Amino acid sequence: MSVRKNAAAFAALLTALAGRASVALADPVVSMPEAGKLGMQHAYSPVAVQLENFHNLLLYIIIGIVAFVSLLLLTVMVRFNKRANPVPSKTSHHTLLEVAWTVVPVLILVIVAVPSFRVLYYGDRTPNPEMTVKITGHQWYWSYEYPDNNDISFDSNIVSDGDLKPGQPRLLTVDNEMVVPVGTPVRLLLTGADVIHSWYVPSLGVQLHAVPGRINETWLQASTEGTFYGQCTLICGTNHGFMPIVVHAVSKEDYKAWAEKTKTAGIDAGRAFLASLEAAKGATKTALATDNGAAR
Repeated sequence: MSVRKNAAAFAALLTALAGRASVALADPVVSMPEAGKLGMQHAYSPVAVQLENFHNLLLYIIIGIVAFVSLLLLTVMVRFNKRANPVPSKTSHHTLLEVAWTVVPVLILVIVAVPSFRVLYYGDRTPNPEMTVKITGHQWYWSYEYPDNNDISFDSNIVSDGDLKPGQPRLLTVDNEMVVPVGTPVRLLLTGADVIHSWYVPSLGVQLHAVPGRINETWLQASTEGTFYGQCTLICGTNHGFMPIVVHAVSKEDYKAWAEKTKTAGIDAGRAFLASLEAAKGATKTALATDNGAAR
């Protein structure tokens, strides 16, 4: 009997853990700057993953170079100071050493250059985009147009401190978020209405200038549902720090519903639909957590 009871308890524990895992996996991510955090924000797009891998490669190379140079300096200070080496060497050259310190840096540069160009060209191409979003930078807000969805367009302004709701981050919250379907290549066309701006969302690996009189092109593909925060990264005037970027990635079904509501009833209806999605997911999470607690 005790064996059966232990087996039943173990099965219940596994069920509870699986339930918790499913809740965690179902939760949309929220990617934003964190105080005191070291390193890059977590990557949530194919381009961001490649950028993160390239960053890590460079980090290892730089650590190796710094360690080698530091060790070399320390060795020179200890072995070739005046006390340890009263008679200085008169060596004027060393062919093998000179070849080595020429060839090794060249090899390091090649190791850096190959993945660098690979990432550069991968981020610059637009692989079979399924939709297009035109982004225009203004002093000091962004506007978004969806030409593939009956020219849906709206402005995205920062929410002032007095209007923030509990849980909304200061200086990063906007009234209308850019909405994209998850797992979908999205072509981005950027331009500026007045001065040069820069549209940057680090966790999606996207940064591109918005230049007046010119259209620049890039792309993004969110790998998971969630909210991704960014900022204008080019000083564009007095309120440069008050034009945040928020990209909201939802399922393809939810995106179609959002586009339909926004197209027929306006951006306020689209905003209300997104709020209802968040509320529903929050309620589902609470219910699942309660069920897991009861199972224990």
